[in-house]
Amino acid sequence: MKKLTGTTRLLAACWVLLASSVVASPPDATPPEKVGPQGFLLWESPRDVSEIRFEDGNGTPLTLTAFEGKVILLNIWATWCGPCREEMPTLDALHAELGGKDFEVVALSIDRKGIDVVNEFYQEVGIEHLAPYVDQTGTASANLGAVGIPTTLLLDRQGKELGRLVGEAEWDTPEVVDFLAEMIETSKEEAP
Repeated sequence: MKKLTGTTRLLAACWVLLASSVVASPPDATPPEKVGPQGFLLWESPRDVSEIRFEDGNGTPLTLTAFEGKVILLNIWATWCGPCREEMPTLDALHAELGGKDFEVVALSIDRKGIDVVNEFYQEVGIEHLAPYVDQTGTASANLGAVGIPTTLLLDRQGKELGRLVGEAEWDTPEVVDFLAEMIETSKEEAP
């Protein structure tokens, strides 16, 4: 992994502090029903999510409807974000453990330089299980009300937001894996 310069570290730390000092929910949101592991905010009822557009590693245009029917952990990140870089291996491990027909980690980069820098980063740190996705415009994070990166949304099988976490997390801890496994199982019972 490349070493971050002092200036880059300082900027990344300021960005994370700014993001964690504001409310982690969209401006029109009511307070969360409860708080899950690592500060994950869970809403009282599922919320609609703005339509976003992005591309996969082959440049194919996508929206979140491509994942409908699965519980999605949508992580908005960038290669220049220090905390994002730190948590990506744990997201990769989480996807290796829980990913499949019922669950997918969608790591959506907002790097303006495109998919090549994402692929380089994946190779550099050994990301093996996450598919590369990119929104070079950065509009996805704005449309989703992400106040900083990383921001992670948990979406149900119909694409509605169940909750979110702003800031870095360790996604492969037993507590988080159990929490998400329970959310996946609950969503099977609630599926139409």
